[in-house]
Amino acid sequence: MSKVVVGMSGGVDSAVAAYLLKKAGYEVIGVTLRTWKAEDGGEGLCCDIDDARSVANKVGIRFVPVNCTSDFQQYVVDPFSKAYLSGLTPNPCVECNRYVKMEKLLYYAKVVGAEHIATGHYASVIRLDNGRYTVKKASHAEKDQTYMLYRLSQEQLAALLMPLSDLSKSEVRQIAIDAGLPVAHKPDSQEICFVTDGTYADYITKTAGTDLPGEGNFVDESGKILGKHKGIIYYTVGQRKGLGIAFGHPVYVKEIRKESNEVVLGDDASLYSSALVCTNVNFLSISELKPGEKISCIAKIRYQHDGMMAEIESIGQDKVRVSFHEPVRAAAPGQSVVFYHPDGYVIGGGMIVNGGEDDLL
Repeated sequence: MSKVVVGMSGGVDSAVAAYLLKKAGYEVIGVTLRTWKAEDGGEGLCCDIDDARSVANKVGIRFVPVNCTSDFQQYVVDPFSKAYLSGLTPNPCVECNRYVKMEKLLYYAKVVGAEHIATGHYASVIRLDNGRYTVKKASHAEKDQTYMLYRLSQEQLAALLMPLSDLSKSEVRQIAIDAGLPVAHKPDSQEICFVTDGTYADYITKTAGTDLPGEGNFVDESGKILGKHKGIIYYTVGQRKGLGIAFGHPVYVKEIRKESNEVVLGDDASLYSSALVCTNVNFLSISELKPGEKISCIAKIRYQHDGMMAEIESIGQDKVRVSFHEPVRAAAPGQSVVFYHPDGYVIGGGMIVNGGEDDLL
């Protein structure tokens, strides 16, 4: 009987993952990673230890809470704040999955002699003919979470089980109801797990101290001053609402310039670009993209993006240019661009550093 360590957040997805693995005959150990503790003593939104323990008791598996608050602070919270202070729009879940969740689950699996780790993500792990592991889209596209998993390592993927890959959310809830799991009707968390009160900007304002950038100028693409903004942390590329400035026609955030503390505004047409550059690249289905090599793919520039046909090529050390067949809208620096094979598996991805047409080399 194989032993598996299941990451249990206290939500219904990870609860059903643990239940299904136990039902399939695995020796299951439930682990909740305590990633965050608020000033009032409350837990983060993705580490509800009490609910996870209740599920483990119901399923009849061993349960262990594991503290990893320092790693979470180092790899997720601090980079998140730094990104917004730099005018970027980060993906904290991408970094958490790679450097905290999977890393800690894999470490604990080695400690207890488990062959596998598992999560309640909607995706699957496949091994390609070249021997490399990658993640493949879930059967139900509306819940697919491969975008958030592109940074995983080969070692993590080789050990990873994701039993929800062929299930819809409604099917998962029904399994939980039928099994009598105490979190069967628990709603999904939609917020950043460590921002438990207010907005992300409120959180950064409270924690940034003297590093917090102040007011600056709204400018147009030519540099003409249009008005005052309240601080670059309040804006992201593509934003329309909450600008606090009116022109009688729609305007959007086109660019955030940290060095000059400027927020560039433009019309909708100005948000479209046919190419971008990314760095911090991680490849799954291949080991690398060789200089001069080009690969056709479907590229997603944000989690809810449908994806667009594109071509990727290496343009330097850890730098990839993505050229789209049709222009994409509001590619935000700091967000991830993920490359998919037409068969639905992830080739790799990276962090967008330039979402426009300029300075692509």
